[in-house]
Amino acid sequence: MAKKSILFTVFLSVFLTAYSQADDSRVGTTAYNFLKIGVGARSQAMGSAFVGLADDETALFFNPSGIVQNDKRSFSISYNNYLTDIQSGFLGYIHPYSEKINFGAYISYFNYGSFDEVDKEGNNLGTFGAGDLSLGLAYAQRFGEYLNLGTCFKVVYGTIKDYSSDAIAVDLGGLFKLKDNRTRMGFSLRNLGIQLKGYTESHTDPLPTIFEVGFSHSLRGLPLLFTVDTAKPFDNDIFFDLGGELYALKPLILRAGWSSFGDNFKTDSDGDNWAGLTLGFGVLWKVYRFDYAFSSYADLGGVHRISVSGTL
Repeated sequence: MAKKSILFTVFLSVFLTAYSQADDSRVGTTAYNFLKIGVGARSQAMGSAFVGLADDETALFFNPSGIVQNDKRSFSISYNNYLTDIQSGFLGYIHPYSEKINFGAYISYFNYGSFDEVDKEGNNLGTFGAGDLSLGLAYAQRFGEYLNLGTCFKVVYGTIKDYSSDAIAVDLGGLFKLKDNRTRMGFSLRNLGIQLKGYTESHTDPLPTIFEVGFSHSLRGLPLLFTVDTAKPFDNDIFFDLGGELYALKPLILRAGWSSFGDNFKTDSDGDNWAGLTLGFGVLWKVYRFDYAFSSYADLGGVHRISVSGTL
């Protein structure tokens, strides 16, 4: 079973690689690109490779089928100090309903700050703001001992100055646990939906749909977990995420990761060597976990994330 599952992952990765060679004429044409940016300090410290693990509250974002792995009411709240003073946050909650069914909900926002408004002569007309918001409701169910399936319905809303737009979307996900109880495989199809209202009456944009497959494995006899994701955005090229988590020093947990998407931020400078690199740690205290992550965007700078999660 394990060999067949690994071969399936390799096959699907090769298929996605071949598909990605097509001309991506849709690059930069989608709305609500904040939906592409991962949430939670733990997952981001692991290079955003979380689809094949999805074992905490951020599964609401990465792979909704993972929320059924939580057997207690739990929450996670995170803050992201993004590039150019952009700020974002995430609040997620998972509610076990039965032995096989869990529900969840989340809210995610991006605040892009204030901008100066000028007319065509360069006269200052004041300032305006911009922001994005996403609200999601998730359902996941366990089928048998090894298979989980889930979905998340979400509403998306964006504003810029006096203009606004909104959309509806759905995420689909699956998670398969091998009999060794140390290996998981997952998939997710996120942001599948339509923009109901654009920023102008005559124009709407597609959503940033993305398909991902992931793999996670805890080493036998070693306190080390590693994860791998392969992602294909519908509007861009394929990329890969890698991550690891070392928990030999509990209550301190060390994490590191890398994303090939970091190649998009390279500028032929010395900072290119760090593009896509992520580092972080977590600290366990009673029923809570405190997480921190740093992500390098080469010369664009670094991004800091903090999260607090726990059971209720």
